[in-house]
Amino acid sequence: MRVMADTNIYISTLLFPASLPAKVLLHIADKHELVLCDHIVAEIRDVVARKRPDLLADVDVLLAQLSYEMVIAPKEPSKLITDPKDQPILNAAIMAGVDVIVSGDKHFLKLDMERPKPMSVANFWQFEQSII
Repeated sequence: MRVMADTNIYISTLLFPASLPAKVLLHIADKHELVLCDHIVAEIRDVVARKRPDLLADVDVLLAQLSYEMVIAPKEPSKLITDPKDQPILNAAIMAGVDVIVSGDKHFLKLDMERPKPMSVANFWQFEQSII
């Protein structure tokens, strides 16, 4: 399964390495095809630089430890999600054939889409445990 984790999952992983988002991110990278887009990487760096600059080096370490496919986020002005900052991420997920977007962002979670299917961390983890 091709899975994209939204920016907030990476931020949670950096801030709380023992959290469920961290566990889910590592699980996705290990058991599925993790898809990452340039827009998410830029957002991660921007948020960390503004809020926790002491963790900037950890961003590179985290990304180096994960196995993922990097894709470019198309910038076309599709109007599928209510937050324009999230549109490039959704565009990238659609263009890359992502099956699931794992996010804590309400704009993603209220999308009514089959593919990519938006799922919270808890819902994704519960789904994964049910198929093991």
